[in-house]
Amino acid sequence: MSLWNLVSHMPPEEFSSLSTEFPRSLRCLLAEWLENQPWEFINGSDAFCSSVANRMLSDMLEKLRNAAGSDGQQCQILQQVSNIENTFRRDPLRLVAVMRAVLEGEKAAVLKRHHHLPLSFHRRQEELKFSLGLQRLQHRVREIQALQEEGPGRDGAVQSPVAPRELPTLILEAVKELEAAKQQILKRIQIWKRQQQLAGNGAIFEENLAPLQKRCENLVEVYFQLQQQVMAASTELGPELLPRLLERFNEVLSGLVKSSFLVEKQPPQVLKTQTKFQASVRFLLGPRLLKAAPKPYMVRADMVTEKQARELELSNYSNTLSESTGEILHNTVALETNPTSGNCCANFKNVLLKKIKRCERKGSESVTEEKCAVLFSTNVTLSPSNVSIHLQVLSLPIVVIVHGNQDNNAKATVLWDNAFSDIDRVPFVVAERVPWDKMCDTLNLKFMAEVQTTKGLLKEHYFFLAQKIFNDHSASPEDFQSRHVSWAQFNKEILPGRGFTFWQWFDGVLDLTKRCLKSYWSDRLIMGFISKQYVCKLLSMEPDGTFLLRFSDSEIGGVTIAYVMRGKDGSSQVENIQPFSAKDLSIRSLGDRIRDLGQLRNLYPNIPKDQAFGSHYNKEQTGKDGRGYVSTAIKMTVESERDQHSPSTMGAALEAPQAPMFNLPVLQHELHPENLQPLLAPICPPTPFCPQPMPAGYPPVESNAMMVPERLTPPFHSPSPMLSPPSLSHCQDPAAFRPPGPFMPNQYLPGEVSQLLPAGPSAEPQDEEMPELPPFQPEEEASLHRGWVSPSMDQPSASDLNELLEVPLLPPFASFPQHSGYPNSSLSSWGQGDARWDDSIRPGHA
Repeated sequence: MSLWNLVSHMPPEEFSSLSTEFPRSLRCLLAEWLENQPWEFINGSDAFCSSVANRMLSDMLEKLRNAAGSDGQQCQILQQVSNIENTFRRDPLRLVAVMRAVLEGEKAAVLKRHHHLPLSFHRRQEELKFSLGLQRLQHRVREIQALQEEGPGRDGAVQSPVAPRELPTLILEAVKELEAAKQQILKRIQIWKRQQQLAGNGAIFEENLAPLQKRCENLVEVYFQLQQQVMAASTELGPELLPRLLERFNEVLSGLVKSSFLVEKQPPQVLKTQTKFQASVRFLLGPRLLKAAPKPYMVRADMVTEKQARELELSNYSNTLSESTGEILHNTVALETNPTSGNCCANFKNVLLKKIKRCERKGSESVTEEKCAVLFSTNVTLSPSNVSIHLQVLSLPIVVIVHGNQDNNAKATVLWDNAFSDIDRVPFVVAERVPWDKMCDTLNLKFMAEVQTTKGLLKEHYFFLAQKIFNDHSASPEDFQSRHVSWAQFNKEILPGRGFTFWQWFDGVLDLTKRCLKSYWSDRLIMGFISKQYVCKLLSMEPDGTFLLRFSDSEIGGVTIAYVMRGKDGSSQVENIQPFSAKDLSIRSLGDRIRDLGQLRNLYPNIPKDQAFGSHYNKEQTGKDGRGYVSTAIKMTVESERDQHSPSTMGAALEAPQAPMFNLPVLQHELHPENLQPLLAPICPPTPFCPQPMPAGYPPVESNAMMVPERLTPPFHSPSPMLSPPSLSHCQDPAAFRPPGPFMPNQYLPGEVSQLLPAGPSAEPQDEEMPELPPFQPEEEASLHRGWVSPSMDQPSASDLNELLEVPLLPPFASFPQHSGYPNSSLSSWGQGDARWDDSIRPGHA
């Protein structure tokens, strides 16, 4: 975006003071052309500045006349153009001052409103400054050449207005401007490197090196021209000045050559051993300066520690590496020039880090905080001077890991270093504390890049993140703006009440959103970064069925649905459904889960859910497929507290289909612990066992008799005294734990079938009295008819049966209570509502 794009949308009254000498109408016609001229860098009144100003005036008049030809007020504009020409033709430098004032006023107005100027404007201004400096340097070379000619006025020679000036003074000025142009190029290279590093966090990066290579080549051309003029004037310069000038020339060339050796494609900043990676280096001045050699120049890649990198930096890369800190395979590649593209590169395609030598770490520093780098080095010979030079360049900091579970913490180290390191730093020093607003920019940049969305984080999100990382729920958003966040708070200290750091939690959200929620986030359907307490505040006054989506605060990589429902007393309650992970959403998408839940009606604040999520619903398959199979579907249900305390548990009678008869596992003859454990192991914890609460919510059926299974093994006697009595913490009747008496097989046991149906239990275990059973009525005929041999003909008492039924023999497919505080969501393809079946064991199957 240009400066004019912002200025043109601002009220003209803000620029009224700038129109006294240059009409606003002409400014509008010039548009972006005006800011693409070097008005701000013409500082002087010499012949060079005057010639540039005169050329810019001519270009402006031509631009205005062309624009006036297509304008309805042609005559008025042409009159204004004529006035501009008459006013400034005699003094074009005055026009430069006026235009400089116009641009300064526009920049001040934009800064006042937007607080920053467009990045493209800064980049263009830097290009204009270098281009004008190079033109000035070329003008100086022509002046020196004119002084060395026979005299001014000779054909082909430049008329020099500085004839009285001495030649050494002019050469010294030219060398000074050459050094300034070199510094501009080195600064531009440093900016390119910094932008490349920020691109590792997701920033926009213009990686094309062609314009920068063109700058270097143009400056080298002027360098050789000026050097030639200096050598020609060696007599006038004398034996003292000439060596000093030549030394300065060598420093200029050496700085340009070494700085133009760059890592064009960085190796991965989180690098796992035994993993291949790619990288490439580029020598910008290679096509211009490399001397042809019988053998290609070879570039070598070595791993260096932070300490070794610091030593190389302090020596200005004049020292050579003594020892590599890791073993790299295929680490030598030829430096070749492509005649088509004009690029001189060395491409490493199959590099492999075989192993790494760890160095001593500082304090509590972990291996994922240890930074190293790849050093690329080569020896080349430059033409035409035949000078040999050693080139070295470091990659961006790298964290080497040996296992995938180190990846998360390694990414945190890289993110922090990329975001908060300085351009001219000692490797790899980075601040330990940074302003919170800069951290917000970094998190937003990373989020948008990872998710690949244009919808970034909002102020409300930053407020929640600040509360989380600072563990402060009393401060205002303005209070956080002045705070600083430390590296320890970012990824070393565990969040209060959690088992993970702030970055580990945030990275989990990144991964989940990138994999499963990109379209939902881009459509602003996910509120996301909001606390459970604030959700309750938002939804408590909303109608029944209003819901929103937020990222789980207690789990890594989870998204949950918070919705409003009415309690038994009619009051508003906010429920949070158990969070969905990426694995859950790969089974059934978030949109389809929302469609499944009838409790959800409107997305907060008041958007019908089908209107909000309709485009995210998957088409449900109906009928038969091409092979003749009937299609099936997975549906999600939610077990709310109201469902778990249904009228069936409070004595109300509801009609229900006939419950199927099913077999109950049989206890062995001797109830020793070793015999009981294999049976109970999949069902009950080994210590201390206590009867689980019976599933509630199932209606009674017409027949209240349950068939004792046919697959009985020999009957049993009383349990072994080695079994310790169960804990009384979940049962109110201590008499329920008397040792069971003899068991009569092949009988019908009175009771509710619903208590043993395969369904999930209540969300929270309830302390209830065990039901009293009516007296046991034996049926000997049934026993004889089925061929079962009774272990005892004595009729057992009702208390004995009570004690027998205290053994928690639930079916292996029965679920146990959850204690997470979320309503339980389940997926069922059996069409049984909340029932969850195990495919391996069903009613009536062995």
